[in-house]
Order: sequence, then structure tokens, then C-alpha cells
Amino acid sequence: MLKSLRWRSIVALAAILGAVIYLIPSLSGELPAWWSGFLPKDAIRLGLDLQGGIHLVLEVEASKAVESHLERVVEDLKRDLREDKLRYVDLKRDGLKGVDIVLMRSKDRDLFMDLAAADYPDFEVKSLPDREGKPAFQLVLDAKARDRIKKMAVDQALETIRNRIDQFGVSEPDIRPQEDNRLLIQLPGVKDPKRAIALIGKTAQLEFKLVDDENSVEEALQGKIPPGDEILYQATIDPKTGRQTRIPYLLKKRTALTGEYITDARVQIDSRYNEPYVSLSFDARGARIFEQVTGQNIKKRLAIVLDNKVNSAPVIQDKISGGKAQITGRFTMDEARDLAIVLRAGALPAPVKIIEERTVGPSLGRDSIEKGFKSVLIGGAVVILFMGIYYGLSGLIADLALLLNMVFIMAGLAFFSATLTLPGIAGIILTIGMSVDANVLIFERIREELRLGKTSRAAIEGGYGKALVTILDAQVTTLIAALVLFQFGTGPIRGFAVTLSIGIVASLFTGIFVTRIIFDYLYVQRNMKKISI
Repeated sequence: MLKSLRWRSIVALAAILGAVIYLIPSLSGELPAWWSGFLPKDAIRLGLDLQGGIHLVLEVEASKAVESHLERVVEDLKRDLREDKLRYVDLKRDGLKGVDIVLMRSKDRDLFMDLAAADYPDFEVKSLPDREGKPAFQLVLDAKARDRIKKMAVDQALETIRNRIDQFGVSEPDIRPQEDNRLLIQLPGVKDPKRAIALIGKTAQLEFKLVDDENSVEEALQGKIPPGDEILYQATIDPKTGRQTRIPYLLKKRTALTGEYITDARVQIDSRYNEPYVSLSFDARGARIFEQVTGQNIKKRLAIVLDNKVNSAPVIQDKISGGKAQITGRFTMDEARDLAIVLRAGALPAPVKIIEERTVGPSLGRDSIEKGFKSVLIGGAVVILFMGIYYGLSGLIADLALLLNMVFIMAGLAFFSATLTLPGIAGIILTIGMSVDANVLIFERIREELRLGKTSRAAIEGGYGKALVTILDAQVTTLIAALVLFQFGTGPIRGFAVTLSIGIVASLFTGIFVTRIIFDYLYVQRNMKKISI
């Protein structure tokens, strides 16, 4: 018995020491210098309702994803028609409905129908009245395919935004889909809301397009835009005056290379000008395309376009191999980092617009923390007072277990990097009452054993043994309910489930294991005769 008591005491003391170590970063504003790398450094994280942050509801413009899909189908059709030597007069997108096409020769009608049926299964081919004697068709996008494209756009936007926020460094963000192509985003502890919102909402569609230097930009600005060209602008800001100017560029509409081939984007410092720039790395296919484009267009300008805005348009001096490129500009370090983040995370499949924006101030969080802390103190004081009066020395032992339970709960939050929310504080208050529930059952069993005339040691053995099954049954069923809440609940509900789950496990350890060690020490090891219960 003595050996068992010693080992149980060592386990309990080790658990208490570990809990204290995990709590030190939360209790200490600055860790001492000797606090080595293997010791925990993360403090307890506070949720949006406690430390403030951003609450956003975004709407994904999924119809834009359908438009982009149809535009790609138009380009694919042009390529397929050229390969099959089917000449056409007109080929364009018809809103969100599909693609209109007018062939040049009537004899190509059946060949086109076969091509569309074989290579474009998501479209229904409809014959339209001939236009000036030429066969006309419409490829109508299937409704199921349209819904699938919209759903994929929302899902991809969700993952892209999550990747951006993770790289931005927000702890415990809450990101989840809602109805009507909307996304709910909560970012606790964000110090710069405008920067975070800009990072989340940036489409980040990167394109490389050739500059049309053979035609006049001035004539294009007057409305004489050559076929296959477009006008895009580069915005520059004078660092001295802060004045913004827009420089027009006449570009080829056809995109030479897109950002989908990017494998990495990092911030580098230009040693000559000491300015940050973004270094890009392409995958094998992107590297081949980039080498081919630069090799075929030496001494021409290649514009780097981000979200339909020209970033720069350097002259290609030589063929560029190795899959490397640079995006330069008068970036600040934060602007360069944010650009690298969105390029690494990928472009949004469709633009997003902010439907609802709320910034929760930290003053509300401080008020919530103070009220929650008062609730814990008042609830704990009432329970401690009741147990001490009603059960005497045994009640004080249960009170000690309750205090240890609080330490284990807070240490558990730090260990699992969980977030403490206002509902989480409610879970802690609930755990205060539940944590002494096990001891109440044990003490009542001990009282029954003493009434039967048993000795203190036998009463303790009987009390713990007979109450154990009931305690486990009640606590385990509550734990299962808490785990279900965590699995299927949303942010506030999960915060409640986290503290409740940790509290149940901690109360089982303190209420059964730790208190039994104290009883065994007092009434077995020290041989106290009368149990104060």
C-alpha cells in the first residue's frame, strides 16, 4: 500500500507540475531568458468575443466563375475548331447561358455536332436559324453543371481564404460556409483590420500578357482598339507628392501564362535599391511555357498583370529558363508579404464582396472577461463554502480538488492551443458544479459505510469502489455529448464543448485519483481514526 501511494503521489505531482508549466506563459507577461526552446511558450488564446477582432460575411460572386468557365470553353473551342479545320464566322459567350457559334460552311454542320457531343458533354447543342445562309448553333450549359461550377467556386474560395489567413498568422480563425454562396469569417486579435480585409478579398489573378507595341496606345484610347487587344492601366504613386497617375498599356488579350503554375512566392530584397520584391517559382509545365514565351518574344515587353492592373512591363532581354520570375514595384514590406501570401495560396475562383463587416473592440472583451471572472469566483466560492461546511475536512479535500481542476482546465486550453470564448467561460462555471459531484457521491457512500459500523479504511474502500461506476457513467455520457457538440457545432458552441470536455476529464482525475491519494495518506498512512465527513 505504501509503495502504491508513493507512485500515485508522484503521478499526481507530475501532472500538477506539468499544468503549472503550461500556465506560466499565460500568467507571465515576459518569459525568463532561461526558458528553453522545449518548454511551452504559447499562452491561452482568447476568442473574438474576448479579445476583439473582425467579423465578416462575404458573398462569392459565383456567377463570375461560370463566366470564366464559359470564356475558357470559348478558347478551347477555337483551338479544337482550328485543329479540325472547321472555319467559323463568330464565336462568343452568351451571358451565363452558353456559347454561340456561327460556322462558315454548311458542310461542317455534322462535324461540329459530333465534336461538341464528344468533347463538351456538359453542353446541349441547339441549332439556331441560319445567319445569312451560314449554320448557327448554341452550346447551352447544363443546369447541373452550372450549379456544380458555382458550388466548386464557393468551396475553392473557402479553402483559398483559409490558406491566406493561415499564412497571415491569425490564431484560431473561424471560417465556414453559409447559404446563398456566403462565407462567415471571424478573425480574433487582428491588429490591422484594413490589411486583413484587403488580403482576404484580393482576387489575385496573376497573368503575363504581351504588350502590343506595333499599334498606337493613343489611337486605342480614342476607341480604335485593334482586334484581340485591350487597354489596362498601371497605377503609380509619386513618393514625394503622393499623387497617383495611371499609365495605359495596349496589351494582347491572350494570356501567355497565368499564376496557376506558381509553386512558390517569396519576398526578397533588391541589393541595389534595397527595396522588397516578390520572387516567383513555376512548376515544370509553367517553366516550359515561360521559357517558350520569353524565347519567342525577345526585345518585346511582357506585362505582369494582377487583377486586371498592370504591375510592370519589363523588356524581355533573353530567353528565361529555370522557371523563375520577379514582380517588382515600389512595395512596402507588408505589401510584398501580402502579395506573396495571395500568390502562394492561389487566386480566388470568383470575386468576393463584403456583405457584413463588424470590428469588435477589445474593451468589450475586457468587460466580458471581468464578468466571467467574477462569475467563476462567485460560483467557486459558493461551492467551496458549501462543501467545507457540509462535509468538514472531507469537503476541504474536495475543495482542493476543485482548485486543481481549474488549474488543469486552463493548462489544457494552453496545451491543445484551444481558444477561450465567452461560452467557454460558461463551460468552466458548469464544470465547477460538476467537479464536486463525484466527491458528493463518494462522500455519501462513505457515510453509508460508516453507518454500517465499518472502519475508516473499509468505509473509504467501499465508498470509492461503489461510487466509481455511477461516476463514470454520468461523466462519460456528458463527455460524449460534449464531443458531439465539438464535432458538429460552430464557433461559440465548440468553445463551450472544449472547456466542458477538458473539465470533465480533469474532474475525474482530481475527484477520484487525487482525493483518494489524500484520504489514503490521512486515514491509512497516518492512521487517523475518525473521518470528518
